[in-house]
Amino acid sequence: MNARARLRDATRPQHDVVDEVYSRFDLSDADDYGRFLTAQSACFTAVETALADRAQALLGDWTARTRAHLLAADLAALGLTPPAPIPAPAFADDAAVLGAVYVLEGSRFGGGVLAKRLPPGAPSNFLKAGGEPNAWRSFITSLDLHLAEDAALTSAISAAKAVFQCFETTGRHELERWHVGLV
Repeated sequence: MNARARLRDATRPQHDVVDEVYSRFDLSDADDYGRFLTAQSACFTAVETALADRAQALLGDWTARTRAHLLAADLAALGLTPPAPIPAPAFADDAAVLGAVYVLEGSRFGGGVLAKRLPPGAPSNFLKAGGEPNAWRSFITSLDLHLAEDAALTSAISAAKAVFQCFETTGRHELERWHVGLV
């Protein structure tokens, strides 16, 4: 089993919780879509900023992969100010950086599906940012190269779980702020 598959399997419960939390936002409603983007931004911006230099050194194309600026633009188009980023998880080593990038890069796939739920004319730069077709393949190659040892994979899994927890926290915070029921 390759590193991506092992990361996916090990973080499936955290991914499912994040999906459940964010599914409570009605993206067809402009206000709720703004709340969704606000929740995303509070974590996404923090993680992306924390990864900046180390991810660039590891991947070489990190700056082309970044999307926090697209989130900020979509929020501005809705007349909203991006929230202050929450503290990012610590990324102790290169494997942890790759685990965090795995979560951010993986979110691109869901973005295209979510964009179909938006009201007409809603800003969707963040959700529709699919990236270069070869970018995902090159990232998977990097995962396999750098996460071949069990200790590295363990570090990547821990970091990925921490990033999912970050998204869960900001999603729940935004829902609670607007008194949307949670389980």
